Amino acid sequence: MIVSPLRARLPLFAATCSLLLSAALTAQTPAKPALAPAPDTANPNQQTTRAAQPGGVALSPDGTTVAWTLRGHDGSTLHLTQVADPAKTNIIAVEGAKDCSNTSPTWSPDSQTLAFLSTCTGDKAKPTQQQIFLWSKATGATRQLSHLTGNIEQPAWSPDGKSIAFLFVENATRSAGALDAMKPWSGVIGEDGVEIQRVDSVDITSGSDSFLTPAKLHVYEFDWAPNSTAITFIAANPPGENNWWVAKLYTATITSHSHTVSGSNTTDHVDEELHTVLDPNTVSGPLHGLQIAVPRYSPDGKRIAFIGGLMSDQGSTGGDVYIVPASGGTPTNTTPGLDGTPCFETWLSNDAIGFVEDQSGHTVLVNWDTSSNSEVNSKDLGEATISGGSIKDAVSISNDAKVAFVESSFTSPPEIYVLTSETGDLDQLTHLNADAKPLAKTVSVEWDNDGFHVQGWLTFPAHYDSSKKYPLIVSVHGGPSASVGARWGSSMWAEEGYFEFQPNPRGSFGQGEKFVQANVKDFGYGDLRDILKGMDVLEARFPIDKSREGLTGWSYGGFMTMFGVTQTHRFRAAVAGAGLSDWLSYYGENSIDQWMIPFFGASVYDDPAVYAKSSAINYIKNVTTPTLVIVGDRDGECPAPQSFEFWHALRAEGVKTQLVVYPNEGHGFRNPEHIRDRAEREVKWFADNMPAK
Repeated sequence: MIVSPLRARLPLFAATCSLLLSAALTAQTPAKPALAPAPDTANPNQQTTRAAQPGGVALSPDGTTVAWTLRGHDGSTLHLTQVADPAKTNIIAVEGAKDCSNTSPTWSPDSQTLAFLSTCTGDKAKPTQQQIFLWSKATGATRQLSHLTGNIEQPAWSPDGKSIAFLFVENATRSAGALDAMKPWSGVIGEDGVEIQRVDSVDITSGSDSFLTPAKLHVYEFDWAPNSTAITFIAANPPGENNWWVAKLYTATITSHSHTVSGSNTTDHVDEELHTVLDPNTVSGPLHGLQIAVPRYSPDGKRIAFIGGLMSDQGSTGGDVYIVPASGGTPTNTTPGLDGTPCFETWLSNDAIGFVEDQSGHTVLVNWDTSSNSEVNSKDLGEATISGGSIKDAVSISNDAKVAFVESSFTSPPEIYVLTSETGDLDQLTHLNADAKPLAKTVSVEWDNDGFHVQGWLTFPAHYDSSKKYPLIVSVHGGPSASVGARWGSSMWAEEGYFEFQPNPRGSFGQGEKFVQANVKDFGYGDLRDILKGMDVLEARFPIDKSREGLTGWSYGGFMTMFGVTQTHRFRAAVAGAGLSDWLSYYGENSIDQWMIPFFGASVYDDPAVYAKSSAINYIKNVTTPTLVIVGDRDGECPAPQSFEFWHALRAEGVKTQLVVYPNEGHGFRNPEHIRDRAEREVKWFADNMPAK
């Protein structure tokens, strides 16, 4: 096995930097409210974790207490743990409430009040409606602050502690994300019933709420200015699920005449205070036409940092760290040529930024000097993944340089940890899964192909016996701008007696922007060659039965499955989940067509040939592999007609196939019965079409 070392790492995360982080930045890492497991389009068959799932990590600014959530069958509970004495943990509950859920904790700047989202309102007419609640450290009492109707996410305290801002869709009928099931088609498409997500804020004293962003813009992320008189945010024209890929960076000054939401018909004056800081679609240089995420004000309020790069999905954040003057101007890439992928960043001082880096299967916490564009020091967490909230790889940071997050790996189940930056010590705060054991062994594998160094994971069959040969399932992640990391979870394929290979081919995060952009205008070709070369390496080193190899994937992995079986007969069976068979027709069918232009270089109407080149349907006569096709009927990202088209063509060509459409499902399945049924069908398909000899 070819293994290349990570670049040299110093032992500490923030020993040389004083932390000047406001509570508002810490507050930007809440967990997205969800009673069901979040959809995983990278590998939906890794959803069953068989472990307690902590999340929503919020470290108090004074560094003494971690608030966190624990997801259960009946919702999420909210816990408080003392950093100095982790045994001192208690649960926050709304008095008299039951059968409800508390999520998204965020501390006030003085660490005396905890805000959180809760369905514990006692409103039987709207049992799933979340509201903002406050818990007082001094009294231990909770009270409901907001009284809204709609979808509330990502609450964040203003640095002066006087209000809480949040993302809000008034009278929402669904989550604002593209993963969720689209509305059934009805009325004037693209005009009727468009729901817009804005930044709203609620006053801590009066409970009155006011919009901070205009009705014409759909907001995806935001951050408070240190002086509490402005916000920065990433937004685009509606519909929101389609236009994130062309979103701009704005600032808005907060004034006393912002529009009041509840019961008000006053005129919205927010437009008067709006300023466009950056438009990636018109800026020159390497950021042109790419995506931006995670906006963060510097402590002095003069600059804004953000992640910029080629990203295929909102929430799947990765790229380089850029800095732009808050007043507007030319953005500067402070991490040019980095051999990993920053996914989450925040300011440590006016001259230093800390970021979480996906680095060839490792997760690394990095301190970066913005004046010299160089690493100061770092903490390599090894083959592990971390989380803390709704933003990928989010961590929560205190004013005394502590960092809190959930960490897991293939060998360690999820637990909450606190890193003391000055010493580099990593302390485990919870022991929720002390008795959990991995069901199978997983190792990192690395290989070279076409001048690229590629990394992936091989999970061994449960009860592995080296004297026997085993079949192999190749599972391709979604994206393509994403990666499979080392995290806790049971592999369905390992339990069924297969090796499972999860590659991170070109187009994936983890090896710099050059690697991410290597499959532009080349979908299905270079990345498939990377995967096949990885299989060659595995076959030479492990007892794999070459006559029983299968291919599967979801989203972009579904496309790779559809395309892969048209390019090679190496796979005996395939399962394509929410795939893409014809890029030309897909362009006019999906709800997110803006994502395609950065990858294909032009619209389908300007350059149909580049889309046709990667369309599986154009090579359908090459297919002999039995293929199961699965999709949700309300999938906006990879619409069901794409699966119909592929299945219809296979059936017409006499190739064994089956199409299963699940009702009321979007791109990420939510219904537990559908998830179970999908898994059972996948297992049976491979067992029937790759039988042991």
